[in-house]
Amino acid sequence: MAYINSSCALPAPAHPMASPGYGKRPAPDQSPSRSGDFAHLPEREAAVAVFIDRLPEGAAMDHKTLAKHIAGYGQAAIRSALKALTNAGHLRRIKEKVVRDDGERWVTRTYWSRTARSADWWQKFCRSVRGVMLDAPGGTPDDQPAAAEPARERTTAYRTLAALGRTNPRMTLSAADCERLEPLAATWLTYGASVQHLIRALTDGLPDAIHNPAGIAKRRLEDKMPPKPAREPETVLHSVMICTFCETTEEDEPLINGMCEACRSEDEDDIPAKFRPGPRPADVAAHADAARVAAGLPPRSRG
Repeated sequence: MAYINSSCALPAPAHPMASPGYGKRPAPDQSPSRSGDFAHLPEREAAVAVFIDRLPEGAAMDHKTLAKHIAGYGQAAIRSALKALTNAGHLRRIKEKVVRDDGERWVTRTYWSRTARSADWWQKFCRSVRGVMLDAPGGTPDDQPAAAEPARERTTAYRTLAALGRTNPRMTLSAADCERLEPLAATWLTYGASVQHLIRALTDGLPDAIHNPAGIAKRRLEDKMPPKPAREPETVLHSVMICTFCETTEEDEPLINGMCEACRSEDEDDIPAKFRPGPRPADVAAHADAARVAAGLPPRSRG
């Protein structure tokens, strides 16, 4: 198990947020956080993973920003760590075409999964966000159908309700229950609640005895309804996987584990010098001493 430097892993309180709609977004159906989540990674990558995992939704995720807030690592090291995390299945960038009342635009979102995912899982997830209504940053459930679900495509609201039993088996709902409660759940999502927020609202603090999970869900959906946002929600019209480090999309060339060929084959030695940390003061002093000795002069006194 890799040793994780806790001072590197704790996000600074001032870690900046990305522009609205961008930044970190959680992937759905992740395992609960626990020690050893990233024990399969080398020490540096594990420390960066723990740091990212603790960042809030919407936090800036580019390597330059992360390097400013993770002690002990420069931009080159963070860039290499993000490459390893992408390869391991924890990270993907998805470019989404969204529409609002004021028109259409493209946004790039960075999805993070504490649970390592396969390339096939990420591809299916990328397709699943199409047609989803979004406002505040939030994840979407995977497109794994519920057991009693009809063949037609289901909405995010329905799939979230159908997935409640995976969070708390006592809140398992029937297909009929999901259909009846779907409009209420959809309103939550339209008002900007994330899928995780909706699931927590329906599964946290439950009574000891539950005889009517659908009744409890209905009451909570009505009583805890979030306020209508001032902004109109966005609808994702198109989604495409994009390279973690550049603007190459899967439509431009096949991406391998979320990266284009050029970025995949990039070695740490190829990273521009401006992304590398400067020399440490102690290294500068040692180099100066070596130069003085080579010139026949004594080393400078440090006293």
